[in-house]
Amino acid sequence: MGLASGIVVFIVSITGCIYVFQQDIKDALEPWRFVEAQNKPFVPPSQLLDTAQAYMPGQKPTGLTYSNKEGAAAVGYMGSNGEEDFTAIFINPYTGEFLQKQTEGKGEFDFFHFIIDGHRALWLPYEIGRPVVGIATLIFVLLLFSGLVMWWPKKWNKSGIDKSFKIKWNGKFKRVNYDLHNVVGFYSLVLAFVLAVTGLVWSFEWFGNGLYYLTSGGEEKPGHHHPHSDVTKAGMFADDTVSMLDKAWYKTLALEPDAQGWYMTPILEDEEDAIELTAYQDFGSWYNRNEYYYDQHTLELYRVQGDRYSEASLADQLVMLNYDMHVGIVWGMPGKILAFFISLICASLPITGFMVWWNKKKKPKKKNILVEGQQKKGFIKTAKA
Repeated sequence: MGLASGIVVFIVSITGCIYVFQQDIKDALEPWRFVEAQNKPFVPPSQLLDTAQAYMPGQKPTGLTYSNKEGAAAVGYMGSNGEEDFTAIFINPYTGEFLQKQTEGKGEFDFFHFIIDGHRALWLPYEIGRPVVGIATLIFVLLLFSGLVMWWPKKWNKSGIDKSFKIKWNGKFKRVNYDLHNVVGFYSLVLAFVLAVTGLVWSFEWFGNGLYYLTSGGEEKPGHHHPHSDVTKAGMFADDTVSMLDKAWYKTLALEPDAQGWYMTPILEDEEDAIELTAYQDFGSWYNRNEYYYDQHTLELYRVQGDRYSEASLADQLVMLNYDMHVGIVWGMPGKILAFFISLICASLPITGFMVWWNKKKKPKKKNILVEGQQKKGFIKTAKA
C-alpha cells in the first residue's frame, strides 16, 4: 500500500509545504494589497463596484471583500465562458481609489496556481486527479495506524523505549533511516492524521458527511443553502439614492464594528436571492465568522444553521475549521510553521519507508545465513585438524 500511494503522498505533501506560506509571500511581493490605516470609515460597496466596473466593463463581479484597517478592498471577477481565470481589482477602502488590476489564469503561468493544482489533482484534470489524491490520502491514513503498530515497543524497558522514542544518529544508514521513518513518524502521527482527514473532506463527499454524522451524534450534514427573498414585496422599498447592498452593509457593520474582514456577494441573479455578507472575527483566518442573510427587498434578517461560529454545534464548528486546520492558520504563524514541518515529514515518510522496504528486500534469507554459519564452523574444524 505504501509503494502504491507513496509518490502521490510525496507530491501532495511537498506542494502542501510550499502552499502554506503562499499568502505571506504574496503579501510581501504585492504592496497593493495594503493601504495606510486612516481614522475614517470605509466607502460603501457601491462605490467599490463603480470603481471596479471602469476596469472590467461589461463583466459581472462575483465577490467583494474588505480587509482590516491596513488592507485593500477587492472586487473579484470569475472567468467567463468557462475560462479558468480570476481577476481582482484592488481598491483603497477609504477613498474608493483604484490600486491594481491582477489576473490569474488565461494561459499565464502562476506559481501558486501551479502548486495548488498539483496538491489537489496532481496536475491532471480534476475529475481524474482528485479521486487519485483522495484514495492515496485514505491509504496514508491507514498506514499511519499500521505504522503505529510497527512503532509499538516489544518491551517497555529502557532498550525498547529508546528504540521507539530516539533516533540512533551514530548507527548505520539502515538504522538511521529506519528511525527517521519510525520515530519521526510517531511524533508527527496526530498532526499528520489531522492534515490527512481535513484533506479527505474535500476529496470525498461521503467522507465529509460521515465525519459530520460522527461528530454531531448521528445527524445528517445539512446542504449549503441560502434563504429566499420574498418576491411579493419586490419594489415596495425601492430607493434610488442608496442601494440595498449598501443598506445591508451599514446594517451589518453596526452589529460587527470590530470585524477584521468582510466578504459579500455583490450581484444577485434573481429576485429570490438573499443578500449575503460574512464578517470574519480574526484577521488572517476564516473559521471564526458570522454570516448574515437579508431579504433583498425588505432587508429582513434571516438565520440559518451554523451561521455564527460561536453559536454553532461542534460538528458545524469543525466544518468551519476544516480549511484553517488543514493549512495551520488556525494557530497563526506558529501553526503555519508547524503545518510546514508536518507536511515535510509526511513527504519524507514514503522515501524512508521505501528504503526500509528495499533494505528488507536485500536482506539475506535465514537459510543462507545458517548454511554460511555451518560452512564457517566446518572450515574452523578443518583448520584446527
